[in-house]
Amino acid sequence: MTVVLDATRQTTADAPVAGPAPAPVVASAARAAEKPSLIGLERPALASALVAAGVAERQARMRANQIWQWLYHYGVTDFAAMTNVGKDLRALLAERFTIARPEIVTEQISSDGTRKWLLRMPARGAGRPVEVETVYIPEVGRGTLCVSSQVGCTLTCSFCHTGTQTLVRNLTAEEIVAQVLVARDRLGDHPGGRTPDGAMVPTEGSRLVSNIVMMGMGEPLYNFDEVKTALLIASDGEGIALSRRRITLSTSGVVPMIARAGEEIGVSLAVSLHAANDATRDVLVPLNKKYPIAELLDACRRYPGLSNARRITFEYVMLKGVNDSPSDARALVRLLKGIPAKINLIPFNPWPGSGYECSDWETIEAFADIVNEAGYASPIRTPRGRDILAACGQLKSESQRMRARERLALEAMVAGSDED
Repeated sequence: MTVVLDATRQTTADAPVAGPAPAPVVASAARAAEKPSLIGLERPALASALVAAGVAERQARMRANQIWQWLYHYGVTDFAAMTNVGKDLRALLAERFTIARPEIVTEQISSDGTRKWLLRMPARGAGRPVEVETVYIPEVGRGTLCVSSQVGCTLTCSFCHTGTQTLVRNLTAEEIVAQVLVARDRLGDHPGGRTPDGAMVPTEGSRLVSNIVMMGMGEPLYNFDEVKTALLIASDGEGIALSRRRITLSTSGVVPMIARAGEEIGVSLAVSLHAANDATRDVLVPLNKKYPIAELLDACRRYPGLSNARRITFEYVMLKGVNDSPSDARALVRLLKGIPAKINLIPFNPWPGSGYECSDWETIEAFADIVNEAGYASPIRTPRGRDILAACGQLKSESQRMRARERLALEAMVAGSDED
C-alpha cells in the first residue's frame, strides 16, 4: 500500500489510513518563522531564553526543567498543556516563543509499512523554507527513525540519490530534533499513545521510535555542533530518553571528526565504506580522495569505547560488477582485521538516473558467506520502502531548486550594487 498525504488532500491506493495532519502541524511554518523556537535548545540556553523573556533568574532553571520534560517526554505542541507551569508564564511563553512542528508536506506509507515524511522547515533569517525527508522503518520489536542532518549533501557519492542534490544548508538542532517529534506525533508514540485522529496505540509499554540513525540526507559530521546538540537531547534521560546505544551516527569518513563524535556524543558509529580498495572507493565515495581507507580505519580503531560489545558498523552497498566479487569480500575481511565490527550488506536501491545495478541475490549471499566465515556478522539488509523512494540512498528533496533561485537573486542584487 502506498499512501500520499498532504495538508489539503489524501489519496490512498487500496486502503484508508488516518486522516491528514492536524491543523496546528500544517500551519506551523509561518508561526515558527515569526517567533524563536524553544525546541533544540540545550538546558542552559533554554533557561537563558526564559530570563530574556522576563522570568526571574532564580526560577528560570526550574522552569526550564519543567518545559524540557513537556517538550521531549510528553511531546506537547501547545504551551497551554504544560499544566504545572503557571498560567501567566504559559501566556508569556505563547507570546514570545513557539514549539510548533515543521509542516508535513507529504506522508507516504510503503506496502511494507515504512513511512516517509517530507517536512518543510520554516524560513531562517532572509532565507526561504527548506524541505527534508525523514523515514520510519517498523520492525519486529523495534522501530528505527532515519533522520536527516543537512538539506542536500556535499559529498556526491555516486550511488546515492541525495548526492545528486547539492548542499542547500545545514539543519539546526531544532530541525533535527523536530524530525523525531513529528514521527512520534504521527505514530502516537508520546505518553498517552494517540495518533492524530485520536486512536489509541497499543504499545504495551514499548516505544515505536526505539532507535535513531543519522543516515538521512547529509553528512552529520559536517554539521557537528547541531547534530551533537540534537543527539544529546535525544539521549537525555528526562527528554526523549533513548539510550546512546540505540542511536547511530553514520559518516562517509570525515576522519578528523570521528574521535570527537565518540568523546562528545558517545553514540554508536557506522561508516559508509562500500569498497575495500582506494581506487573503487574514490569513485563511489569521493571523500576517500581526501581521507583514504587507511586513515579512515586508523580513526575507527581509535574510536572511544570501541569493544566487542560496542562494534562499529561498516555499511557496504552491493553494486553489480563493481564491488561484489569473492575477491572483494576477502579483501574486506583483511582490511577490517582487528576492528570489532559488523558489516551491513545493503542491496543497492535504484533511483531515477542511477547508473548502477543491484548485485544478484546469489552474489550477495556468497559475499556474506565469506565475511561470516571470517567471524564477522554480515546481515543482508532487507530493502524497505523502495516503492516510495524511502530506502537507503534514495532520499532527496526539491530545495535545491529553491536555493538556485535565491542564488540568482542574490547575484543580481550584488551586480546592481556594483553598478551603483
